[in-house]
Amino acid sequence: METVKELLIILISSSLVSNVVLSQFLGLCPFLGVSKKTNTAVGMGVAVIFVITLASAVAGAMYQFILVPLGIEYLQTICFILVIAALVQFVEMFLRKAIPSLYEALGVYLPLITTNCAVLGVALTNVQKEYGILAGVVNGFATATGFTISIIILAGIREKIQYNDVPESFKGMPIVLLTAGLMAIAFCGFSGLL
Repeated sequence: METVKELLIILISSSLVSNVVLSQFLGLCPFLGVSKKTNTAVGMGVAVIFVITLASAVAGAMYQFILVPLGIEYLQTICFILVIAALVQFVEMFLRKAIPSLYEALGVYLPLITTNCAVLGVALTNVQKEYGILAGVVNGFATATGFTISIIILAGIREKIQYNDVPESFKGMPIVLLTAGLMAIAFCGFSGLL
C-alpha cells in the first residue's frame, strides 16, 4: 500500500516534472489541434482527465486481477486499447447528448483520444513502474491534469498571438510549435523539484 507521501510525489511528478506533453512528447495531436480556443481546450482537458483516470483504474484492475493470474501479461496492450476505446465511446455519447456545442467544437479530436498515445502510455507506465491500482489512478489523474494544464496554457497563448504582428513565415503552425517548444523549456525548470 502506498503512503500519502508516495502518492503526493507521483501527483507532482506526473503533472509537472514529467509532463506528458512537454517532457515526454505524448499526446501532441490533440495538444496542437484543440488548443485554438481556451474553452475547447478546457473541454478536451476534462475529457482526457476522465478517460485517463478511469482507464488507469480499469486497466490496473484488469492487469492485476485477470492478466497476471492467467499468465497472459503479453496481451496488456490489446486489452488496454480496448478499455480506452470503450471509455472514449462513453465520453463521446455523453458529450453528444449533454453538451452538443463542446462535442461539435472538439470534432475529430474527441475520437482521437482512443489513439492518443498519452492515454495508452499512462496505462503501460503504471504496469512498468509496478504501481498498484491506487497509485496508478493517481498517476493517471496527475498525468491528465498535466496535459490539461499544458493545453490550456497553449490555448491562452494562441488566443493572444492572434492579435500580434507575427512575421509571415511564422504564421500558423510554426509559431505554435515555437511556443510549445518554449513551454517545454519552461517546464524543464520543474525537473529539479523532485
